[in-house]
Amino acid sequence: MSDNQTRPGTTIGQIAPPGLAPGPGYSHVVTADPPHRLVVISGQIALDSSGELVGPGDLAAQTRQVFTNLRHALTTAGAGWEHVLKLSYFVRDVTQVPLVRAVRDEFLPDGVRPASTLVEVSALFRDDLLIEIEALAAVPA
Repeated sequence: MSDNQTRPGTTIGQIAPPGLAPGPGYSHVVTADPPHRLVVISGQIALDSSGELVGPGDLAAQTRQVFTNLRHALTTAGAGWEHVLKLSYFVRDVTQVPLVRAVRDEFLPDGVRPASTLVEVSALFRDDLLIEIEALAAVPA
């Protein structure tokens, strides 16, 4: 991305600070000019609408369900991927990050690269869960 680029149709900007290596699929700095309504989405896991686990033992399937759940939560709040400022990932196996990134790229439109944090965790609240992702978005007020 350029040093300062605004996402089409929003007042959300992405900044590539000089001196920082480019992030693979994320931005180091994301800004939202006022006025905005903040949307905070709790960590989403790979449960479908009936509460059933999607993709036992399959990180790709679980990640797709998590992004599907995030999309649903964003839509319900009147937001879209273009409004997402930050994604925080909690994964059981950090060696699988390329797979998580590939699934993420199926959902995020071109040019939308939220700030990101990814942490490997020893466990999530259920043993059969492999990933959890939370989101922070800003919707123009």
